Amino acid sequence: MTIASLPNMLRYGSISEPLWIEFDRRIGYHSMDTTHYHRSYEFFYLYSGERKFFIRDSVYQIQSGDLILVNTNDVHRTSELSQPNHERIVLHYDLPFFDGLSHEETELLLSPFSTPYPIIKLNLQERMQLELLFESLLRELHESPPGYRLHVRNMATEILLFTARHTLKRKALPSIELTPVQQKITDIVRHINQYFREPLLLDDLAKQFFISKGHLSRVFKEVTGFGFSQYLNITRIKEAERLLKETDWSITQISEHCGFENFSHFGKVFKELSGVSPRAYRKLEQQSSRRGRLAPVLSHHRTCGSAYGGSKWLTKF
Repeated sequence: MTIASLPNMLRYGSISEPLWIEFDRRIGYHSMDTTHYHRSYEFFYLYSGERKFFIRDSVYQIQSGDLILVNTNDVHRTSELSQPNHERIVLHYDLPFFDGLSHEETELLLSPFSTPYPIIKLNLQERMQLELLFESLLRELHESPPGYRLHVRNMATEILLFTARHTLKRKALPSIELTPVQQKITDIVRHINQYFREPLLLDDLAKQFFISKGHLSRVFKEVTGFGFSQYLNITRIKEAERLLKETDWSITQISEHCGFENFSHFGKVFKELSGVSPRAYRKLEQQSSRRGRLAPVLSHHRTCGSAYGGSKWLTKF
């Protein structure tokens, strides 16, 4: 079996399961129309084509054979470059996937996700080794013989082990060549990540970083894929979710701490990004904690402009 012989789309699992796999062959130009972050660990491999990938605070141009590792809750987005058409496979690992493994084994398999540089450039031999693992996994998904779920799980573990060993062998991180515009936007994103609790206005940032407001607004969107306000709200809501889970602060206190001057606006933005109100989110997390597992309705993705659940965002990556 070759990748070319596969259908244009293969799926395994769902957003509420420990392992979720997507294979897609995209024809034409395609950009994500939702911004998202998720509790699962994402393993993204580009078989063919080229993409622009924003993650954490930087943007990268990736090519076929590149591997991207998205840590839990990292905001990220992919978009098109000059070349149409691409093929990619994405594996999402949630923590229950590692149940039954020792702490040391889990730590080893997840170690690549915590490296400073999220892109892995493989040489031809390494790429061939990894693609053999993918082909074995995808063949099972396509043909679904008896026991295929066991094989898929084993291959998904082998893929993580291969990557962890590769990461341990790397002696130096590759240098990152950013254009002056990309470096400017990276500096601004890092500033937002650090000072999101304070009032942040586009006008003030433009003056601070010596760039016109209109130009900043335009290039911020071009480089990151996000609007300025959109990215600022995502950063604030991520912190609000953490505080709702980990503290007993009032919702008003959390709203103010996260930089929202208007409580009503906080509630509206929170529901838009998280799918539920802050009060409902806290209640669901408390119920989840008492049950000792993640609540399925909130188990994976937070997306801009859409509520949780369902198939409507299975094709948005």
